[in-house]
Amino acid sequence: MSETDGRRALLTYIKGILASLNPTDRLIADCVLADPEKVISSSIAQLKDDCGASVGAIVAFCRRMGLKGFAEFKIALARDLAQTGLPAGQVQENGSLLEKVFQVHSQSLTETLQINPTSQFERIAQVIDKSRRVELFSIGLSYPVAHTAYCKFLLLGLQASAHFDSHIQLIAATQLEKGDVAIGISLSGTTRETVECLEVAKAKGATTICLTNAVKSPITAHADYSLYATPSEIKYFQAPLASRVTQLALIDALFVFLALKHKTRTAAKLQQSGEELIKRRLE
Repeated sequence: MSETDGRRALLTYIKGILASLNPTDRLIADCVLADPEKVISSSIAQLKDDCGASVGAIVAFCRRMGLKGFAEFKIALARDLAQTGLPAGQVQENGSLLEKVFQVHSQSLTETLQINPTSQFERIAQVIDKSRRVELFSIGLSYPVAHTAYCKFLLLGLQASAHFDSHIQLIAATQLEKGDVAIGISLSGTTRETVECLEVAKAKGATTICLTNAVKSPITAHADYSLYATPSEIKYFQAPLASRVTQLALIDALFVFLALKHKTRTAAKLQQSGEELIKRRLE
């Protein structure tokens, strides 16, 4: 469970790998996510009855989470709930619709922070900083995130591109080489066009980075480094709005990290850009 930065984000990690689990592990995971507090107070026999999996399968599941067994799994689960203060996937029932939406976003941001180790984030930022050029690959509803990243990198003076057409993206991927960075953004991590571009870029020698909401999804197999937005099972036309918020938060964090690393250069470029843009304001 190295991607989870220790045991703090057990529930977040489980949600992130749902799509990659086998049917038996999925039964256990669904049971844990549905009522984690109940699991903490249950025996392994009770969990067996609740989820329909065997005792052996439950122990194997715990070990796949990086834990020694069910007892240690419950300790990690209790620690996770104690830190969040709320059962996973739930928000307060009282309050207005506006408040509930903001609660979901707040929880999603917390989960995103938990599942991305600081050391991994900083390493990714440094790789981008040292790159010759950055090419962003994404289509559909994830494309606005890629375009936002491109705009922010441009403000920093980085050589970046984010083509809209998927065919042009593939052509761009074939022209990358060592010293370049390719970033693929996909909620599900299974978008064929984006995964293919990252695969081609890697084969050409570029360093590859993915930003996805699904841990262990196909896109991660072609990424040298991975960033994870709030994990969730992505279904067609049901992708949660919070996914975009957390993806954009990660892009913002990269922007701030790089901007602060090169304060003088960034300030100069922002001033130059601002002086020209201000001329377009209406009097």
